Amino acid sequence: MLVPVYGGGSLADLPGSMLAALGLREPNALNLEQADRVCLFLVDGLGAELLSAHPETAPFLAGLQNRTLTAGFPATTVTSLCSLGTGLTPGEHGMVGLMLAVPGTGMLFNCLRWTLPDHLVMDPDEWQPAETVYQRAARAGIESVYVGPAEFEGTGLTRAVYRGVRYVAADSVDDRVARVHEAMRERPAHVTVYYGDLDATGHMVGWGGEEWLSQLAIVDDMAQRLAEGLPPGSVLYVTADHGMVNATEKIDAESVPELTEGVALLGGEARARHVYARPGAAKQVLEAWRETLRGKAWVVSRQEAVESGWFGPRVRDVWLERIGDVVAVPHTDLAITAPTKHPIEALFTGYHGSLTTAEQHVPLLEVRT
Repeated sequence: MLVPVYGGGSLADLPGSMLAALGLREPNALNLEQADRVCLFLVDGLGAELLSAHPETAPFLAGLQNRTLTAGFPATTVTSLCSLGTGLTPGEHGMVGLMLAVPGTGMLFNCLRWTLPDHLVMDPDEWQPAETVYQRAARAGIESVYVGPAEFEGTGLTRAVYRGVRYVAADSVDDRVARVHEAMRERPAHVTVYYGDLDATGHMVGWGGEEWLSQLAIVDDMAQRLAEGLPPGSVLYVTADHGMVNATEKIDAESVPELTEGVALLGGEARARHVYARPGAAKQVLEAWRETLRGKAWVVSRQEAVESGWFGPRVRDVWLERIGDVVAVPHTDLAITAPTKHPIEALFTGYHGSLTTAEQHVPLLEVRT
């Protein structure tokens, strides 16, 4: 089990360190060197172990100065994006999983697609009220720019984690590279650019295969082009939100009686399940899940997960009920699926979320001009 290294070795430490490198009074937990312009290239799903397994496909990235960070728990996009957007641990910002119970409602909220049942709406400012690093940068007179797909502009997740940025919509690689180079002409510059197709490919066909390697080559070329267009006094950081494993075994949590008895809601995702028990059934659910998944998953109570520091040194009281009564985290290549309620996820090959090194370790690569 790799508990994230919060406070000096996690994604949550990166945004404040980047602002500190630009001269702001922020904690520089990663000891980043000063620069006039900072760009973060965020590659969805580019785990450190995945990258190191294929240096021949990504020669530019493989040749960069490299250190390793831990993603945070769970190792999933919504949690990591919020950590990068706020500089807070999951226990502080409250985005502690993909699908979370909305306390007092009996409903699950999908934090990625920003959807609730029955067309209900969740206010991003209420679900994630913490100030973002981009708002802090704006107070210091630095405009933050985010370059990403047009489809994500104005979504609930974007509004929750990127408040304060100037969103620049760009869909193609060429467009994103060009928009980054334009934004980096400013001094100071604080720019983030996102690429998500590597992760999407890994989910559908698994990481390491021909289609995934083709995407890795695109990422490598994009990173090189971003670096080659940087003005003097710039730094480019390349990182990811999580790694990935290919599932060799799946268990349908909807069809195993031991995994359904006493369960009110099944949240989280296949590698980091939040299991919400019916009133009075938490102990029974914990025991049943532990026995059923023995040797395949770490299964703990909410209290054990919090006290073990999975979500950070502290979890705010207001967020505690978002965490499952039971948290089930596979350590083999197991995916805990729910095909009826989440049919697309059940078809995946690649998954992430757990506390294994393959999912937790993300690279932090650096180019300076």
